[in-house]
Amino acid sequence: MAHGKLRQSLARRFDEELRFFKGWMDKPRAVGAIVPTSGVTARKMASVVNPASGLPVLELGPGTGVITKAILQVGVKPENLWSIEYSEDFVRHLRNAYPGVNIIQGDAFDLDTTLGDRRDTVFDSVISGVPLLNFPVERRVAYVEDLLDRLPPGRPIVQITYGPVSPVPVGRGNYSVEHFDFILRNIPPSRLWIYRRGPAA
Repeated sequence: MAHGKLRQSLARRFDEELRFFKGWMDKPRAVGAIVPTSGVTARKMASVVNPASGLPVLELGPGTGVITKAILQVGVKPENLWSIEYSEDFVRHLRNAYPGVNIIQGDAFDLDTTLGDRRDTVFDSVISGVPLLNFPVERRVAYVEDLLDRLPPGRPIVQITYGPVSPVPVGRGNYSVEHFDFILRNIPPSRLWIYRRGPAA
């Protein structure tokens, strides 16, 4: 029985990594790593969410849904999670895997268009897996500023990156930068950064 469950778990993990690698091959600029984010990293990112706030959570670049799963596991209801994914293949997979979650195909850098009539929604926090290092610094700064406009003061954006420094530089806008964690148990090893306006809430 235990061996059967292990085989099923390994098969699911293999399917997930194969799907992610295919997405990376098709659109390497839109996918930041060759394998999905580890569960350890996903849980750390999801730890910033406050399900008790009553506000929805915004997830950007969910990929195969490893972080989506971690956000749901901290107590966010599916209908309170908005996940924006650029890849049509990933969107199809996510809608099958996470029924009830608001999966939207669109551009995280143009949220007014992507969110449509929900563009004025205030979110509790933002969990970002968008590969910011693939974009110019000016676009990264504008990305963070736009996201912070959609959060209450003090609430965080958590961003994953694979470089040694924050992908959004200090002193370029109205936000603070905090190193959140360095996770070796990720391929490649990842750093997590938090951006916010005002004191932590």
